[in-house]
Amino acid sequence: VHGDFTLVLMAATRMKEGMAADPVENYPAVVDGLKELYKTKIKPLEELYKFPEFASPSLEDADFEAKPMVLLLGQYSVGKTSFIQYMVGREVPGSRIGPEPTTDRFNAIMYGPEDRIVPGAAACVQGDRPFYGLNRFGVSFLSKFEVAEVASPILEKVTFVDTPGVLSGEKQRIGRAYDMSAVCEWFAERVDMILLLFDAHKLDISDEFKSIIEVLKGHDDKIRVVLNKADMVNAQQLMRVYGALMWSLGKVVQTPETVRVFIGSFWDRPRQNTENAALFEKEEEDLMHDLRMLPRNAAVRKINELVKRARLLKVHVHLIAHLKAQMPAMMGKGKKQRALMENLLEEFKTVMRTNRLPPGDFPDLERFRAKLQDYDFAKFPKLNPKMLEDMEEVLQTDLPRLLEAIQPVDQRASAGVSNPFDASGDDWEISPSEKEKWDAYFVRMGPVNGKLTGAAAKPAMAASQLDTAVLREVWALADCDKDGHLTSEEFAVAMHLIQSLKNNPGSVPPTVLPPRLIPPSMRGAAPSAASPFE
Repeated sequence: VHGDFTLVLMAATRMKEGMAADPVENYPAVVDGLKELYKTKIKPLEELYKFPEFASPSLEDADFEAKPMVLLLGQYSVGKTSFIQYMVGREVPGSRIGPEPTTDRFNAIMYGPEDRIVPGAAACVQGDRPFYGLNRFGVSFLSKFEVAEVASPILEKVTFVDTPGVLSGEKQRIGRAYDMSAVCEWFAERVDMILLLFDAHKLDISDEFKSIIEVLKGHDDKIRVVLNKADMVNAQQLMRVYGALMWSLGKVVQTPETVRVFIGSFWDRPRQNTENAALFEKEEEDLMHDLRMLPRNAAVRKINELVKRARLLKVHVHLIAHLKAQMPAMMGKGKKQRALMENLLEEFKTVMRTNRLPPGDFPDLERFRAKLQDYDFAKFPKLNPKMLEDMEEVLQTDLPRLLEAIQPVDQRASAGVSNPFDASGDDWEISPSEKEKWDAYFVRMGPVNGKLTGAAAKPAMAASQLDTAVLREVWALADCDKDGHLTSEEFAVAMHLIQSLKNNPGSVPPTVLPPRLIPPSMRGAAPSAASPFE
């Protein structure tokens, strides 16, 4: 047993060392470009229409410059702190591990030349840390927040945020001195991955945990579920535990897709049951791969997060300007404001219909109504078309141009070892101007790690009104590496094929993708995966 465990531990160590040695896509020019776009074209609109007061606090330079962050959530004693120490490879200053609730604070584990703890109030005023926005939660929260600096190579690439164990039963009634859900929501908007940890013996979802999971809505692409301490049960019990966990999650996580659950025991202790050792090792490899991709695609995700923020802001601006436009010039302002508040759902529908805005970009109705209580609609600003056009230019032109400046590490690494007689990018049938047009669509659909899922790409392709069987063939042709996702180049191929089919009624897709349509970076890619049109 101990021999098997030693081999597994050595494999895990190699994976973590590989992550620490990975090249990082810093792209300082891209980060500087994002900061400039935000300050000049997005932030002025946010401040004019009070977006930070309704939704999310304004971004600081440190938010753009920060390393990728991983947020860990779960009930007490599910192994959050142990998981971090397992990843870091050593004990974290100030942390304690035990079966009782030991972590009573939010703890950001970051890289530092020597071990030390920085109190929360001090960490939140340091300009080089991405925590300035936490000041809004007051001293009661800051006294329960700290930064632990650790000299670990992996922390040069990623930051972990440990959280207090979520309360259950009677403990929930005691309450906290700060709003746990609001703090978790703040972190969820800024982190790159959210790990929900469950213990094989703690599958229940308390009211507090449920409220926290609900505020993660809109960040589904960041969420990973970890069934930890799985070696504590045998194979038959594990099957039942997994089923019970999926049942519990199904009642809380309202998504059409199945949540990805990683099964294993993420600590440095010998395993009690080894019959699932091979499964645990493969699951750990998959989770490590996801973690490893965070620093490698950091710049793409920063662009993606700014796109999401700009889309939410666009809807917010139209809502505020619409409410202002409904107010009378002189008499009866109070009565009209009360009527608008009561019929807010109808006002949402009017704004959505008039401006052709997607329903998924609208805020939660009741939360928005509660925020509006503190404002006089007559004092809201009118719609400023020029500022809105400037932000639209960010979505349509500026961000796609920044995305073009990003070339994945793997592609750069292999760029120098090509056949001199291979086709080059110069002979790609898709022109730079056409590629730029499809890139604008690609960015607006919210790619994750530089790729669109089938669910994200399907609406744009289905809008062509081509037959589903034809779109299925188009997807199979465009998904060159057959990973079930589309990169910006693959998406351009799909849309190019669709456009060609629409321009030539009665034509059919080619049986194989012509060489001149294969993206230059994917020539020689290998096949196999599912289409969203299956």
